[in-house]
Amino acid sequence: MASSWSMEAVMLPASMVLVQAFTMGALLLSKLALNIGMEPFVLLAYRNLIGAIIVAPFAFYLDRSMVSKVSLKVLGWLSISALFGIVLAMGLHYYGLRATTPAYSVNFLNLIPVVTFLIAVLLRLEKLAARTWAGRMKMLGTAICVAGTMVTSLYRGRLLHPWPTHLLKHHAATAVPAHRNMALGTVYLCGSCLAYALWFIVQVRVAREFPCKYLSTMLACVSGTAQALLIGAAASRGRAASWRLGWDLQLAAVVYSGVFNTGATFCLISWAISRRGPIYPSMFNSLSLVATTVLDSLLLGTDVSVGSLLGALLIVVGLYAFLWGKGREMRQQNKQKPPAAAVEVISSSAAAAAAAANNNGDERV
Repeated sequence: MASSWSMEAVMLPASMVLVQAFTMGALLLSKLALNIGMEPFVLLAYRNLIGAIIVAPFAFYLDRSMVSKVSLKVLGWLSISALFGIVLAMGLHYYGLRATTPAYSVNFLNLIPVVTFLIAVLLRLEKLAARTWAGRMKMLGTAICVAGTMVTSLYRGRLLHPWPTHLLKHHAATAVPAHRNMALGTVYLCGSCLAYALWFIVQVRVAREFPCKYLSTMLACVSGTAQALLIGAAASRGRAASWRLGWDLQLAAVVYSGVFNTGATFCLISWAISRRGPIYPSMFNSLSLVATTVLDSLLLGTDVSVGSLLGALLIVVGLYAFLWGKGREMRQQNKQKPPAAAVEVISSSAAAAAAAANNNGDERV
């Protein structure tokens, strides 16, 4: 028993570090694929198709008893979930990533729990609880994250050159100049955060209607693939060349994102949540932020400024303050529940904090 506990104590943090490595790799590979002309919705459609294939064995084995309960109502809710979580959230994130940089876009991924909290408060799904320390810390963390986002977006400051050169200069140089627009990219990334927040609100209803995380994930990925195909076909104006994949960087980005960021990440985060709760995965978010900033500069030659570093630091501090407040609030709620309660109710902002540990909000309950 003691040996299994010690093994788990090592494997849990190791798995979350691995999730952050998957996040970092997906951001860099996706950026390179978008730089050489891959359309965002083409990448999105192929990625989720592979994700559905990866999750399918788990769905049909672990959730096979629920297959007969898939109704039109369930499919409708899963389609809405896919619209917000895949088509809008991930699609806008790819457009924002193409127009900016991986180091810049990863900051907005860390804002998802905070934006979800604000939307939940506006919809009266969650209370501010300003009279408690937990509520005050959530509000303080939210304010610091907003300040960090503004610093990152509006203040540049002195440029730093920590490396004498960058290793993938030829790839960075292939970016289409018309796609580099930091202001427009910021709008896309803010829209992505808003779509993620609405997706987590929808997930509360989806979990109530169809509480089968593997089967619902697979069906949502299928629905998201179909929607991305339709939008991608319209955006590419029927050009078959846009959908053709060779043995190149675009194929690597598709396979990597589908296998690791939809398949492997889903399983690892689900296991971590079942063992340590929904806050645990988000505690490792700063790793991907720091590592992506370093590798984006080292590999792609992205400028590192004092403003970007200061903004990232504020976002990390604000996120951890928010997570501390949320974790304390959840512990207090659990103490107030009767012992007979067998099901833990997780609020939408707590679920967002858990799922934001991966890079693109892949479909997971």
